[in-house]
Amino acid sequence: MRVLVVEDERRLAMALQRGLRAEGFDVDVALDGTLGLAMALEGGYDVIVLDIMLPGLNGYRVCARLRAAGDLTPILMLTAKDGEYDEAEALDTGADDYLTKPFSYLVLVARLRALLRRSGRTGGQPIGVGDLTILPAAHRCLRGDDEITLTPREFAILKLLAERPGEVVTKPQIIDEVWDQADEVDLNVVEVHVSALRRKIDAPYQRRSIETVRGVGYRLVADAP
Repeated sequence: MRVLVVEDERRLAMALQRGLRAEGFDVDVALDGTLGLAMALEGGYDVIVLDIMLPGLNGYRVCARLRAAGDLTPILMLTAKDGEYDEAEALDTGADDYLTKPFSYLVLVARLRALLRRSGRTGGQPIGVGDLTILPAAHRCLRGDDEITLTPREFAILKLLAERPGEVVTKPQIIDEVWDQADEVDLNVVEVHVSALRRKIDAPYQRRSIETVRGVGYRLVADAP
């Protein structure tokens, strides 16, 4: 598995490279955001470790540009900043997970492996809810004939809802199914991802297929145009 580490603290970047190589990963390093973006777009990586505070382009901008280019590579963001607004911004720009410095190396490796598992492209029959189609094997989402680009985390949430059409799925259930470190995830993070999903699969098509059941969770319905 190929990993790109985009981190301007050279000692940390080199330590991550050595440690991840010892775990069996093929690791490249970029020490600024501009180079990191170029490598990410050209390198065919399986997962990206991306610092937020970077020279050139910061991590938010690198992540946003990758997603705008249709790159679905799972991204784990690293930052010395803390707080729910920083986490929300990281996730809202397309990151799949978030880890605050200083962090446990064992936790970082576990998070990377979890991202790789969730982004796997094997198995699964197509799932249809109205004119919304989820193709688990290809990791694709279609609204009619239009393909919609989703992050791995967004795709995992949508797939979970689509597997239970019309049923209410609670926020704790979503966290348990989609996040491996469930006890560390705030319920508000689910709202961030669901909002992003609505902007992609509903808003452009004047639909309301993801319904909120206040105080409980969400359900996916076959909303007609």
